[in-house]
Amino acid sequence: MVRKKKQLPLLENILITDVAAEGKAIARVDGMAVFVPFAVPGDVVDIQLTRKKNSFAEGRVVRIEKYAENRTVPFCSHFGVCGGCKWQMLPYDEQLKQKHRQVTDNLERIGKIDLPGINPILGAPATTFYRNKLEFTFSNKKWLTEAQIVSNETFDNMNALGFHIPGMFDKVLDIDKCWLQDDLSNQIRNAVREFCLENGYTFFDLRNQVGLMRTLIIRNSSIGEWMVIVVFYEDDPEKREKLMNFIAGEFPQITSLLYIVNQKANDTITDQEVIVWRGRDHIYEEMEGLKFKIGSKSFFQTNSEQAYNLYKVARDFAQLSGKETVYDLYTGTGSIANFVARNAKKVVGIEYVPEAIHDAHENSRLNGIDNTLFYAGDMKDVLTADFISEHGRPDVIITDPPRAGMHNDVIDALLLAAPERIVYVSCNPATQARDLSLIDSHYRVTRVQPVDMFPHTHHVENVVLLEKR
Repeated sequence: MVRKKKQLPLLENILITDVAAEGKAIARVDGMAVFVPFAVPGDVVDIQLTRKKNSFAEGRVVRIEKYAENRTVPFCSHFGVCGGCKWQMLPYDEQLKQKHRQVTDNLERIGKIDLPGINPILGAPATTFYRNKLEFTFSNKKWLTEAQIVSNETFDNMNALGFHIPGMFDKVLDIDKCWLQDDLSNQIRNAVREFCLENGYTFFDLRNQVGLMRTLIIRNSSIGEWMVIVVFYEDDPEKREKLMNFIAGEFPQITSLLYIVNQKANDTITDQEVIVWRGRDHIYEEMEGLKFKIGSKSFFQTNSEQAYNLYKVARDFAQLSGKETVYDLYTGTGSIANFVARNAKKVVGIEYVPEAIHDAHENSRLNGIDNTLFYAGDMKDVLTADFISEHGRPDVIITDPPRAGMHNDVIDALLLAAPERIVYVSCNPATQARDLSLIDSHYRVTRVQPVDMFPHTHHVENVVLLEKR
């Protein structure tokens, strides 16, 4: 016998008091914290609880009784359903305040270290159309909004091209207009969708692993170059040719038109063959006179304009005179390494992904930079005493790890290298704070600069300068 799930209560006329982690808002009810998305401090709302524990609960707003004075109107028609841009209802200056506070709270609460004054957060110059890469999913399981469900409308076409619904691995929200990437991205996506629907192309069924159309990846650069990658699941040369010729004819602005046939269970393309249909196999980004080659599998910061400002902060913190040996850990495609190379004697980059190191070498060659060296391998295995002896003890280490932060073995290797200065670039201030506490006995934090790379989200980057005690 299946036990009927207990209906959780509806909380009425609840005041939202603060912003919490992961971009959710928070209310206090009888001493219990209640977390809800899509609300701002000052809202008075009715909350349907969806999860309840002893010390906290989660829920969703079912009615707004009173709007906060500083609430702004979301500009995207998909707001509240799509999983991205969850802070559109929060004015941008308030978003920046919350992100600055997030950095401060993490460094103080988790790091528990002495801190200098934290610089005001560096806001993004553009708060819409700022991304240079988006990936859209084809699905035959279109997500229906509540309004569509109660409309009693019959939906014969359940195909969608858009973003995955959070928590629903096989449900995709059909996107009409996304405000994250230049509007040409919208035009390309919508034209591809209409062509596929008109010509009876099947959209991917993730559960049953069938269907022709799988994903659509669109990249662009600040100098107006565009890359479009069409990922097919089924291998149908005739239909593929028809679609690729349509895209090429409809959008001559595309610099690099590519396709992949991916018949694996997952969407990753790192191990897939990429075929050039028209143009080059790469596009270029430019930054302060430097050219960066971006291939289909290359990593590059997804906000080009703000990445430039982030790199300038890192270079400023490094205090380079032209005489220093710099190690760049988690160098990726060598963006930071090449960016600071002209101000250093030598830059040594280390990265786990061999393909990224190939791009790093290519970017140095492209820009005539001859004082960089790049090595692929696990950081803790590469950065050894012998490696340091061979390449020279670094004067400065720049480290830009993934969200998980640095492994303890990497921290040990960093302390072994013993540079005068460490510039720690982080996309997760919580793990950054943890790492700072582990090296606090050897290095003190002297400068902190938060940087907003992703407006309308809770994500924030943070750059910290550490100097040897």
